[in-house]
Amino acid sequence: MRSGFYAGSFDPPTLGHRDIMARGLALFDRLVVGVGVHPSKAPLFTAEERAEMLCDELSSLGAGERGGVAFFDRLTVDAARAHGAAFMLRGVRDAADLGYETQLFGMNRAMAPGIDTVFLAATPGFAHITATLVRQIAQLGGDVSPFVSPGVLQRIVAKVGRTANGPNAAPMAR
Repeated sequence: MRSGFYAGSFDPPTLGHRDIMARGLALFDRLVVGVGVHPSKAPLFTAEERAEMLCDELSSLGAGERGGVAFFDRLTVDAARAHGAAFMLRGVRDAADLGYETQLFGMNRAMAPGIDTVFLAATPGFAHITATLVRQIAQLGGDVSPFVSPGVLQRIVAKVGRTANGPNAAPMAR
């Protein structure tokens, strides 16, 4: 059985993340999405909230028993090993991502020679999306509906309030 481990902070999960999950499910018999928990970071969503959103995304992709979500607070390669993954799945948006991910690949390979890394280039329509920018846009009242699924959008609106335009727009003050 080919098992993959797709790690990230997913704060929040974006359409780019969803695309990598969908493509990962096509590549692997089982895909575990690992939610990184970093005590020094102050995320918008708790790890539990992010896991719930990712479970919803996997469910909407028809993952069934082939998909799962787990938390980790250690080296990604150690978490992948703990979940029995033979592969780590990484999305790459641009050349800068590729350079960084190639360095990680080398380090991970040295620590765990039995775990390989699969790089998936971002689908062009999603290459510009980052969770950091989605958070910033939402916190400033912008419309993030083009960047996240409807379920994630509902959670963002509930967390930060109405967006500036789009389906959940706040009325303009006069």
